[in-house]
Amino acid sequence: MKQWKIYVILVIVMIIWGFNLPAVKYLVTEVRPVTMTAFRIFLASLTVFAILATLRIVRKPTKLEWKYIFLGALLNVVCHHYFLSIGLSLTSGSNAGLILGTGPVLTAVIVSLIMRVYPSRLQWIGVTLGLVGVSATVLAAGEGTSGLSYGDVFVFISIVAQVFSYLVISKAAKTLDPRLLTAYMFLIGSFVLLLISLVQEPGEIQEFFKVPPIFWLAFFGSGMIGTAVGHMLFNYSVGKAGPSKAAIFMNLNTVFSLVGAAMFLDEVITSRHIFGLVLIIAAVVLGSGAADDMWKKHKIKKSVSS
Repeated sequence: MKQWKIYVILVIVMIIWGFNLPAVKYLVTEVRPVTMTAFRIFLASLTVFAILATLRIVRKPTKLEWKYIFLGALLNVVCHHYFLSIGLSLTSGSNAGLILGTGPVLTAVIVSLIMRVYPSRLQWIGVTLGLVGVSATVLAAGEGTSGLSYGDVFVFISIVAQVFSYLVISKAAKTLDPRLLTAYMFLIGSFVLLLISLVQEPGEIQEFFKVPPIFWLAFFGSGMIGTAVGHMLFNYSVGKAGPSKAAIFMNLNTVFSLVGAAMFLDEVITSRHIFGLVLIIAAVVLGSGAADDMWKKHKIKKSVSS
């Protein structure tokens, strides 16, 4: 598939995820986060398997591929969704969206370090700007230090777990279709989350019988589109374009998350959100290495013209 088509897919995924965030924020107000997430992920796994069965690409993984599947399920499903769902129940959708916006910077830096290609000065500046941007979001006036609480920390942990999962997905994609990898990860991860919910949130399954009708619209939309289709397409893009390039588009998730929070949760976008957003976008450009690439191309053009 041509590179520009991958980029179009990534933009579509960011729109889906951006509007999925306020949906998940609403869901965790009706059913406690871990229980709701376990069933939402299970629904996503069934959806992905159904799509892939239609495409006839479902097969049994090899022993090595099972290792990647279990590690990916632990990071991308259990840790990421566990901490994200709990974090969303304790913080605002706007804060969560901006914190998730640090993903591209973390991805670029972690991938560089693991591959022993150390970040440039511009990338380190990007890391600093990203941290300042997040701090401006969660610590500025309005919510104060109490706004940080555990919710913002949990959301940040969730994005770190997701970043490491991209490395696993990129490695596994050499032999296993990332879409099929997603299906297996969701299936295994949903059962692990269900076991956790039975211990942490006993009896919460009964709450599904008490929710309003609008809950099911958000639940099926989030599970089948936001989670199933969104993650399937993004993991496919990671396998094709690599984690660093795919992660660059995650800053768009921040923009659409803010729009979604304002539209559906009636959250007010303040100047501190805009300030944090500007810093995070600048951090993405610098931390992802895009600024370095543009500078190198500029130098090459200059030398050729002269």
